[in-house]
This record gives sequence, C-alpha cells and structure tokens, in this order.
Amino acid sequence: MTTIDNRFRFATVLMLAATLGVQETARAEARPSRQADATTVAPALPVTVAPPDSATRYSLPWQLRPVTIGNLARIDSVAAVFNDENGNVDMALATVVAVSYQFNQNWAPMVRLGFVGNNAPGAAFDGSSLANPLVGATYARTMGSYRLALFGATTIPVGTGGGNAPSGGAAKTNAESSTARPADDAMFAVNYLTEILGVDYAYVNHGFTAQAEATLQQLVRVRGSESAAATDAFRSNSAVGLHLGYFIGSHFSLSGDLRYQRWLSHPTARNLATGAQVPLSDDKMDAVTFAVGPRLHFKLGKQAGIHPGVSFVRGLNGQGLDATLVTGQATGVQLDIPVMF
Repeated sequence: MTTIDNRFRFATVLMLAATLGVQETARAEARPSRQADATTVAPALPVTVAPPDSATRYSLPWQLRPVTIGNLARIDSVAAVFNDENGNVDMALATVVAVSYQFNQNWAPMVRLGFVGNNAPGAAFDGSSLANPLVGATYARTMGSYRLALFGATTIPVGTGGGNAPSGGAAKTNAESSTARPADDAMFAVNYLTEILGVDYAYVNHGFTAQAEATLQQLVRVRGSESAAATDAFRSNSAVGLHLGYFIGSHFSLSGDLRYQRWLSHPTARNLATGAQVPLSDDKMDAVTFAVGPRLHFKLGKQAGIHPGVSFVRGLNGQGLDATLVTGQATGVQLDIPVMF
C-alpha cells in the first residue's frame, strides 16, 4: 500500500511540473522578447540626404584654374590670329596637356606641358617650340556652396627657343604664343624659372558657378643673359580673373571668363643692332582677354566624365571689341577636352 501511495504522489508531482512547464512556455511565446522590444522602440538613425546633382555641378573655366581637385587628363588648344610688331598677320597654335592626381581629399599635384607652333609672315620665322614644363599642386576645400583652392607651382626652364643664340623661329614662336595664350605665358618665358602663387574662390550651387582668381608670378632669369628677349634678371607679373557659368540641363553649360594681366615690374628687351635696352611700351604693360563658349558633359561609367567645350577668345585693348586685328591683340578659337576620373 505504501509503495502504491508513493508512486501515486511521484506521478502527481511530475504531472504538475509538466503542466507548469507548458504554461510557462506558452507565456514566453506570447510575450515579445526584450530585444525585440528594444529593436521596435529604438529611434531610427538620421538619414544623410545627398545634395541634388544640380547643387554640385561645377562650370570649368576656360582661362582660369579649376577649384576642384581630382584625377584629370586635359588637352587644351588655342588657335589665334593677330598682327605682329610690323602689322603683318600672324597665326599661332598653342596646345597645353595637363595631368593631375588626387593625392588625398585636399591635395592634388599636377603637371602641364606646352607645345606651340607659329605661322609667321615670312618662312624664316615659322617655327615650333616646346614650352617650359610646369609642376605644382592645388589645395582645395569645400565649404557648403563655396570652394577655395590655393595653388603653387614652378616652371622648369628647359623649353626650346632659349639661351643666348636661340633659333629665330622658335624664339618668335614663344613670343607669339604669349600673345595667343596669355594665361600660360610663364611657360613660354623659356629663359626664366617662374614661381607662381594663386588663389581661387568660387560659389557653386543650383547649376551656377561664380569664380574669382588672383595670381602672382616671380620670374628669375637662369639662361640667355645675352639674348634679345631676356635682359632682366627678375620680372614680376600679376593677374586677376572672373568666371561665370550656368548649366542648362545636366549635359550642357554656357560660360565665360574675363582675365586681366599686368606687369608689376617694367620688362626690357635688347636691341641686337645697337645693344641698347628698350623698355616695354606702355600699351603692352597689361592685357585683357575674354573667352566665352558652350561645354558638353557626359559620364564615362560611375565616376569618370568627359567635358569637351569650344570657346571664342578675344584680346582687348583701348580700341575695344570694334577694333580690327592690332598688335598684341589676339582673336582665336579654343578647344578644351578635360577627362575626369
């Protein structure tokens, strides 16, 4: 009897334990876990909204430096016609190839190479020349809709057409290339090493770009002390510029540059017949050039893009836009093909 009572009590305990276990399991399944509660009630993280594409579209200048940095390969050619010192029509073709590499978020070193040709009146002065290479770097920062770029560079005085007894055609080609392409005249001063410092500041938003630029150049003669074109040991030059551009849609933009350049020192040249040093005439101490034209914009994959453009280039002087071709005033066409990747 005792054995049967013990078995009955043991079976009753097992049944109660099983019943409690089933009830607890049912409650656990019906009640959401604390982790699920935390996941449900946790506040969502703020979502970063990328600016619209129209807010970051930057209009590349024709004569000024870009305020953006990145991996860039660019070929830029100007064909210009003007009158030489004797009033004869002269033609020059100046091409610059530029390459830059984005080292980090703010810095991009760059190299520029120039190749120039001249079709002068009289075959004796036709020629071609390799300009001084230019190496430098750009530091850039973006502050909302505003962009700042600081630029430093130097030319390497190895261009052709320099020295005490240069080829007449190459020397004249360098001189005329400065007229056709004044923004790169430091590269055509082949007897000089030129130190360049510049700053650019731009507003970029809603497809509109407004950019201002200032540049100082210090030229130091390193060769050709007996030549006609390099009598000064030092020369100082300056330039300021303004660029305005606007995107019409995502693949087309229209823009224009205005650039003013002025010598801070008074350059002289040597008269080879008399040996006398002749100062630069006052009407050549400064130069104003504008360029205006359209540019196309196409993507090449996810990040790369090509931005070809063509502009009309015109040099100004006291006679204004109505003047015919005059000494030191160029009229030309610029073809610019930058590829960013």
